[in-house]
Amino acid sequence: MGRKLLLLAACCILLIGAVFPLKEYAAGQSVTAAVDGLNIRSGPGLSYGLVATVKKGAVLTVLSEKDDWTEIMLSSGKKGWAANWLLDKPTTAVNATTTQTAVTTADQLRIRKGPGTNFAIAGSLSMGAQVTIIEKSGLWSKINSKSGSGWVSTEFLKESAPVVQTPAATKSGKNVQIVNADILNVRTSPSVTAEVTAKLKQGVEVTVLAESNGWSQISFSNGNKGWVTSEFLAAAGTSQPAEKNLTGIIGTVTATALSVRQTGSLDGKIIATVEKGQTFSILEEKNNWAKIEYEKGKLGWVAGWYLEKDATESSKTSQKVKESTVTILHDGSNIRQKPEQSAKVIARANKGSQFKVKKVSGSWYEIELKNGNSGYIAGWIVQVTGNAPQINKESGYSYLKNKVIVIDPGHGGIDTGTIGIRGTYEKGLTLRTADLLYSKLRSHGAKVVMTRDRDAYYSLPSRVSSAHIHGADAFISIHYDSIYDQTVRGMTTFYYHPYQKKLAEAVHTATVNETKSKNRGARYGDYHVIRENKRAAALIELGYLSNVSEEMGVLSSQFQEAASTGILNGLARYFKEQ
Repeated sequence: MGRKLLLLAACCILLIGAVFPLKEYAAGQSVTAAVDGLNIRSGPGLSYGLVATVKKGAVLTVLSEKDDWTEIMLSSGKKGWAANWLLDKPTTAVNATTTQTAVTTADQLRIRKGPGTNFAIAGSLSMGAQVTIIEKSGLWSKINSKSGSGWVSTEFLKESAPVVQTPAATKSGKNVQIVNADILNVRTSPSVTAEVTAKLKQGVEVTVLAESNGWSQISFSNGNKGWVTSEFLAAAGTSQPAEKNLTGIIGTVTATALSVRQTGSLDGKIIATVEKGQTFSILEEKNNWAKIEYEKGKLGWVAGWYLEKDATESSKTSQKVKESTVTILHDGSNIRQKPEQSAKVIARANKGSQFKVKKVSGSWYEIELKNGNSGYIAGWIVQVTGNAPQINKESGYSYLKNKVIVIDPGHGGIDTGTIGIRGTYEKGLTLRTADLLYSKLRSHGAKVVMTRDRDAYYSLPSRVSSAHIHGADAFISIHYDSIYDQTVRGMTTFYYHPYQKKLAEAVHTATVNETKSKNRGARYGDYHVIRENKRAAALIELGYLSNVSEEMGVLSSQFQEAASTGILNGLARYFKEQ
């Protein structure tokens, strides 16, 4: 009788399952707690009350998912919600039709035999090594590389866009195209960071095998294969040399820092940054995006609404200049032999004197003197009459030229710094901000020293020594903060000695203004890198990784651009006021 009842019950369960199938995510899927003391809440959000707390490694059954939250069932039968970023999900294999490539962002990255630090080390990878991701498990990725296969921490991989092997559209069996750039780089994978394996000249015929996110996989010369940017290929039989048909328009950047993207879209990968006041010839315009050559031989797209456009001056400059004069604004103004402040003074002119403009040279006017000779006068000490552009006083960034600035990206190597709610390592974020600041300072003529330029550990005394050894004019230590109260947010800057206060205040004010962060003030702080520093030094905490919304904010490209620009502006203001 017992066996009959058991069989009947099993049949009922199977019947119910057939009539009322479970949702796909509930079909036996499990997750584990990735942190100790994981909060289980009554709803999908931090504002909901606590239902329970579980230990790291606890196995939980998935019931449903909503946004960044997962509904789970505890072993006790209780239901609740947990944050996705604090759960380890089952291993997921990368789709067989997709190739996911990445490069390493840390030196001596350890390859392990399994997805965790408890697994044996199988090898290591140097910074910038190319890898192919096979599968993922929680915070770990299984990879193939020249150094072998195994598991590495996903945090230290910079992934390129997945390569979906989409067959290229073909005609008569082959999609033959020609190179329409002067020189076209062929790379190992569809990424500007991938290794260049060949260079093709304009007019070379190639066969397109597959296409992915603005890249084409091609076959050329004796079956060699590689990836090239699709925009530099044209259908065979057309003759379209790259970038010869300029629009005749120049654009001046109006944004403080404008991202250059690989494609004309907000979804395009950021490949560079240009700054306010820089001018570029617009090569092409499409859907309010402008294609520019941001460096010699390097092309990209910028948002057209951040460009002030004007016709190129090639057809108008000579006429403009011939019709223009300058009037001297101050008595005893120097007229120099060359367009630079260190050049020899060849004449002086008093207020009200007028001269014909022969040419514009940077921030200087070449003028015709009364004896028929030429000289140069600074554009910001004269008033222009006519069509020549009025040159304003040099940017405050000129005060950065030749200044020695030491940038200290906090933490590194075995010292991770704080770890955010979503798992962000402070050591990686400080280096990201520092890299941007380094580039901006260098572009304005500063001599920049980094206390570290990779994921490596350096002692606090060695960081201070960098300031002393190089005779730093300013030392900036970059950090992100954390506190038990997860509602706290904002930016704080610290100084220790009175002679450091002006630097801290200038950098803090400018960075708060640029990022629109909550202002927690510039204040005294007892930190080694400023306490033991005999130079002007400041330590800036750019935001709280313990606040989940602020953590997401500081990770964005917009914040990173704004923060680095803010520190740049603060340094310029500090040196200007010295």
